[in-house]
Amino acid sequence: MTIRRVLVVDDSATDRYVLSDCLMRAGYEVSTAQSGDDAILQCRNNRPDLVLMDVVMPGTNGFQATRAIARDSATRDIPVILCTSKSMKTDVVWGMRQGAVDYLTKPIDQARLLARIAQLSGTSPQSPTA
Repeated sequence: MTIRRVLVVDDSATDRYVLSDCLMRAGYEVSTAQSGDDAILQCRNNRPDLVLMDVVMPGTNGFQATRAIARDSATRDIPVILCTSKSMKTDVVWGMRQGAVDYLTKPIDQARLLARIAQLSGTSPQSPTA
């Protein structure tokens, strides 16, 4: 699976910007969502190749949105990486049980994120350009 289009989901404009900037500098096409509900809708309508999902958001949280994406026959093949400040072992286990393929804690290590995306894509990691 080649990953080109990434959906960044976070209610924080700063976190959306930081992740989007990193991904765009690495050559990915990025779209954003501010809520779990918007993420689910964008996955159904726009079919991103990957979703980076925050957990703590008002309304439908990242765990719920990940579960909805993973269980919907129209979107279940879209991998979700949870990117969150929630770092307890129980949160990680719960996130993975919801259907996430990985769980990264904030602040996100951008090199690790790009390496994980490359691994999912079956390519070598792309370095962001300055």
